[in-house]
Amino acid sequence: MTSRDGRRRGVRAGPTTPGDRRTRPSSSTAAFTPVLLHRAPCARHPGVGTLAQPVRMARSTAARRHFVGDRDDPRTRALLELADAQHGVLSRRQLYGLGVTRWEIRAHVRAERWRRLGDQSVVIHTGPLSPTGHCWAAVFQAGPRAQLDGAACLVAWGLQRYEIDRIRVSVPRGARIRRTRRYDIRQTRRWSPDDLVTSGIPRTPVAVAAVRAALWAQSDKQAAHLLVTTVQQGLSTPSELGIQALRVRRDRRRALLYAVINDLLDGARSLGELDVAREARRRGLPPPARQVLRKDRRGRYYLDLYWPDHHLVVEVDGIHHSWAESIVGDALRQNALVLSGDRVLRLPLLGFRLEPDAFFEQIREALTTASMAA
Repeated sequence: MTSRDGRRRGVRAGPTTPGDRRTRPSSSTAAFTPVLLHRAPCARHPGVGTLAQPVRMARSTAARRHFVGDRDDPRTRALLELADAQHGVLSRRQLYGLGVTRWEIRAHVRAERWRRLGDQSVVIHTGPLSPTGHCWAAVFQAGPRAQLDGAACLVAWGLQRYEIDRIRVSVPRGARIRRTRRYDIRQTRRWSPDDLVTSGIPRTPVAVAAVRAALWAQSDKQAAHLLVTTVQQGLSTPSELGIQALRVRRDRRRALLYAVINDLLDGARSLGELDVAREARRRGLPPPARQVLRKDRRGRYYLDLYWPDHHLVVEVDGIHHSWAESIVGDALRQNALVLSGDRVLRLPLLGFRLEPDAFFEQIREALTTASMAA
């Protein structure tokens, strides 16, 4: 461009026109790198610029776009604190709430810094995931009204020495279920918003989880084991289990549930002895003497069921007999009976509930052997 006096003017710095190919920035830098047109000095006229040349301006730290995960990104600290509380697992809803965009999640996953777990959870590391982390992911997968439930919930509350195959999560009837092979997500009529514990993983209280775990167990033996270990390990009390058991209206294990919880309650020992004596009469066995007083060097004690003519003692072991404080006393008492010439059979209440035929067959065999020896 030439002025009236014949001198050539420089092009004013600014964005280039689409037709000017010499000053058009490349597509790879156009979106992120600003381009300025620099006035190159003219040899003939030093004060006037020549044809504009593109000059890339270095991006300053302040002008650079933040990326979640960077130390100077204000979202990073909140993200790390939340992930630390949830064992490295965050839901997509939580990430969006922190301001993390979809393309940032996609970029971290592609770079193998993060990984997806299902379609609702993101793990912000690539190492092994803890069982608690899987519990978080299961709840996120099930939706906003999900509750960790059953045996998985008991393990989350601290139940020891119990393995679960799949994490059970309960949602109300009519809720949308996102099926996955990893987690057991089911609708249940027993779901209630009042059962939700909001601190930590969304889950049910211990007593609720124990009762439902017993109802959903694969066998009666497993159901009884879950109830007993919950009380033995101090996670709940028999009274709390009884209150939750009263909410069960219809279930095939309702009778077993009531029987085991009654055995756990105070006074269950005498109740168990009555049941065993009644069952012995029903099976045609001779009636035993109950609560016979015996005395040894350590003091007095009572025999649960005793056939004096057959020198046979049957000790009905309530659930409390398997606890540590009862083991030593029971062993000493049994040894004293054997030394005095009596034979001792032990009948645990759980065995009476689950396999009565096998135990009463042993009692019958012991009575028959004693009669033949006499």
